[in-house]
Amino acid sequence: MLQKTHTLAGLLTAECVLSYFHQPLLTWEGGAALLIGCVAGPLADIDKKGSTMAKILLPISWGLHLLKVKHRTLTHSLIFILALASLLSALPELFYLTAILAYASHSLIDMFNDQGVALFWPWKVKIRLLPKFLAIDTGSFSEGVFRLILAAAAIAYPFLGLSSGILF
Repeated sequence: MLQKTHTLAGLLTAECVLSYFHQPLLTWEGGAALLIGCVAGPLADIDKKGSTMAKILLPISWGLHLLKVKHRTLTHSLIFILALASLLSALPELFYLTAILAYASHSLIDMFNDQGVALFWPWKVKIRLLPKFLAIDTGSFSEGVFRLILAAAAIAYPFLGLSSGILF
């Protein structure tokens, strides 16, 4: 999937976490959580040369390249998500859950692609959630539709929670 798809998934994840904590969007905590979601969502693609995250965090990307880490393996795996969870455990709970769940959304969404994800890396088997003929190809029309659904959900979700004060 493309970075913009993962960013929207991270944003929607952040909105769900904010809702869980009954934290309004339009506060500095809400804004920080939304930003964390937008950054953590596409972060796993740091292992893909030329990706936005690889360009932003170039030294880490180079390190992964030198270690010959293939795309959708280590950085998309449960072991990496658990290591990241341990590394970020000192964060306040709101930001911690936002970061971990938005990061995990990346692997989940990539499992809709026909290439799948090495979720149990170093075991090399790639997991996908859809049969190959229904899989969403990166950059395809079906990914555009999927992204549109994510965008609509991200826009609608705060208004669905309006009665519980999620916006303010």
